[in-house]
Amino acid sequence: MDAADFVTGFSRAIERKVIDVAIAATSADTSRGSMPIDPIVVHDSVHATLRMFLAPAAPTGWTATRQQQIDGRVVVNERLDRFQIGNGWLKLPVAGFFELDDAGLIPQWPSYCDTGSCARPLAALA
Repeated sequence: MDAADFVTGFSRAIERKVIDVAIAATSADTSRGSMPIDPIVVHDSVHATLRMFLAPAAPTGWTATRQQQIDGRVVVNERLDRFQIGNGWLKLPVAGFFELDDAGLIPQWPSYCDTGSCARPLAALA
């Protein structure tokens, strides 16, 4: 499986909220960053954060509008992350970067979202 297919499978696990499958795709020292927030480092912390963030959401969706594999190990995608919370939908435009290590796991997973684009939908749902 190439890196782009691996990232697509990882994203589908997040969408289905199968966190154990998603976390199994990450390395023990994985770093998960949602810029501009400081990155979360270490497997167990990333696992706990995913569970906390996804728990209140009913359906979710990570729709990649563009995805490009670079140098065989890095995948960049532009996507719309969607989370149904209560009666509303939180929709976040995101650019994600996924780096795979020699074992084929994700040690680096930073994502970038314009803070205004993220804050407005959150405020509307509050």
